[in-house]
Amino acid sequence: MSLLTDLISLNADYAAAIDDDRLEDWPLFFTPACFYRITTAQNHARGLPVGLVYADTRQMLADRVLSLRKANIFERQSYRHLIGLPRVEAEADGVARVRTAFAALRIMRGGATEIFASGNYLDEVVRVDGRLLLQRRDVVCDSPRIDTLLALPL
Repeated sequence: MSLLTDLISLNADYAAAIDDDRLEDWPLFFTPACFYRITTAQNHARGLPVGLVYADTRQMLADRVLSLRKANIFERQSYRHLIGLPRVEAEADGVARVRTAFAALRIMRGGATEIFASGNYLDEVVRVDGRLLLQRRDVVCDSPRIDTLLALPL
């Protein structure tokens, strides 16, 4: 398969894991020593390292899922991701730098659906045992306003 085809599959499977409430599968899309952050375009453009969500290992991602399942209290909701086509911006030393547009619709318990977030995934992707994994994913949201109900991964 081509890199582009594999990237499309990676993003489709990633979104399906979140949208189908298979959150325990979500960390498995990352390398063990990974980086995941949700930030705003404004903060990203300024080079500010702080994120609304930040993790630098797969275990931290798994701990976040455990917290969502056992400790955090939030209104039940689900997402429906709309993922654009990935654009490979660079490839070197086995790492592909990729930009992919996304939008996430949020469906609340009562059925109300709204556009929750849009932006770009800025990824570093590596192939491990023939499978693409995220070494780094910066979720850069277009809006500087992030809803306080940011509970699920984007």
